[in-house]
Amino acid sequence: MPAVTVENPLTLPRVAAPVDAVARPVLGVTTAPSGFEGEGFPVRRAFAGINYRHLDPFIMMDQMGEVEYAPGEPKGTPWHPHRGFETVTYIIDGVFDHQDSHGGGGTITNGDTQWMTAGSGLLHIEAPPESLVVSGGLFHGIQLWVNLPAKDKMMAPRYQDIRGGQVQLLTTPDGGALLRVIAGELDGHQGPGITHTPITLVHATVAPGAEITLPWREDFNGLAYVLAGRGSVGAERRPIRLGQTAVFGAGSSLTVRADEKQDSHTPDLEVLLLGGQPIREPMAHYGPFVMNTRDELQQAFEDFQKGRLGSIPAAHGMTEAGPQGD
Repeated sequence: MPAVTVENPLTLPRVAAPVDAVARPVLGVTTAPSGFEGEGFPVRRAFAGINYRHLDPFIMMDQMGEVEYAPGEPKGTPWHPHRGFETVTYIIDGVFDHQDSHGGGGTITNGDTQWMTAGSGLLHIEAPPESLVVSGGLFHGIQLWVNLPAKDKMMAPRYQDIRGGQVQLLTTPDGGALLRVIAGELDGHQGPGITHTPITLVHATVAPGAEITLPWREDFNGLAYVLAGRGSVGAERRPIRLGQTAVFGAGSSLTVRADEKQDSHTPDLEVLLLGGQPIREPMAHYGPFVMNTRDELQQAFEDFQKGRLGSIPAAHGMTEAGPQGD
């Protein structure tokens, strides 16, 4: 980790918070519980225990791995439906194939992002390719769920395949961090992801002892999740480490610092920075469906059971699938 990097960050455009920025305080730090998803791959539930008013417009996020699979061990998910939101799958290390009931799909690897707008609904599968199952190897990524406003929940499904080489690369004034803007905007620099709900998604690699203070839209929420390493958040330097999420309060900048000493297998602090414009609409969420009312949830289940979200391609030798968590 990470897959997308540069030899000298000082060759990149630099980002710094304006001198009059209001520092966002840290409201809390939570530790993600571990579990298993799909056919048994390990995950950390990054947003577990955080009040939804601090997450909106994000719904949930899983860190998948980091795990070194032995031959025959790599696992994915079975076919499952989605409706009413967007899934963002960012692969840091390893390979994942994805396919849906509308004929979409592809392969993402080493810094690629697959952005799927489920909208009105589809069936979907994610799994390691046969070659990775045979050989084993490193796998690490995240899946983020982004809510859609009521007016967009039943829009036609769509894909964006964002290759690692397309992300906007930036650095800090001293070159102490590499910032990968996957979606949204940071200090006027635009990432490639096109979002219905305004958000910013950044993967930052922060060198030991380095500190980043970034401008952050005041109308966005602010979250930081540690993928690897240890450091601190906020001007108050609240400690944070692998598997923990920091929730920031109101303000126009956020600060993250890497500890001087990192773990031997993690040279830098790796952190995801997320923010978005809250939708502030009622949310009815159950399993793979995220709607606004219970009636809409019941309709989603009925549509799935009656095959209105599509059918599994015949090549898979299957005709139906049961609801899955994600």
